Amino acid sequence: MKPLVQISLDLTNIDEALETAEMAIRAGVDWLEAGTPLILAEGLHGVRALRERFPDVPIVADLKTMDGGYLEAEMMAGAGATHVVVMARAHEETIRCVVQAGKDFGVAVMGDNLGYQTMVDGAKRLEELGCDYIVHHIGYDERRGIAARGLPMPSPLDDLRAVVDAVEIPVQAVGGLSLEQAIACPSYGAPLVVLGAPLTIDADQFKTADGNLESSLKLICDQVHAFGEVSK
Repeated sequence: MKPLVQISLDLTNIDEALETAEMAIRAGVDWLEAGTPLILAEGLHGVRALRERFPDVPIVADLKTMDGGYLEAEMMAGAGATHVVVMARAHEETIRCVVQAGKDFGVAVMGDNLGYQTMVDGAKRLEELGCDYIVHHIGYDERRGIAARGLPMPSPLDDLRAVVDAVEIPVQAVGGLSLEQAIACPSYGAPLVVLGAPLTIDADQFKTADGNLESSLKLICDQVHAFGEVSK
């Protein structure tokens, strides 16, 4: 598939999320993500607001579902999400429920391997249970906690090639990437480039980062879109 750029709206109010999304779409971003902070703060209203403002843009609802999978996916689909996220550490039946809801309501399922015993095994489990995409994810708390103890901070790039090689479905890498690392993801075989905290959002305060964000996003989008076809 051709590389795509997704912006994670890790914000806590609808107005700022819509403003950031408008800017991102102008810059060439392909997918919008209702990030977990936005869903916690605004719930279905946040997803509905994004859908009303951007009727033709794919919207990822980062639910991080661990239980109640069918209902959560159904509700987000009804609000206008095109993609929902379920965790590899959820029970097998929960993942199956989300996958079934995806089929029933026409949404794609992204499986997140955050916190799984091994990243590769988590990705393989998600694919085997029917997910459409893999979110290869090193979590915010994990990164910050390890760094605070003076240990090397883990990166999604550490295992990205191994995850890509282990599955047949598209992969995205999330968690503490620099701009240069995010742009490089397609060269690892991961065509879905995610921009979010701390790239375009203040990771500590969950607000839009300062600076000329739109011009930076346009440069990033141009570079990602110029990359050739990725096999998955």
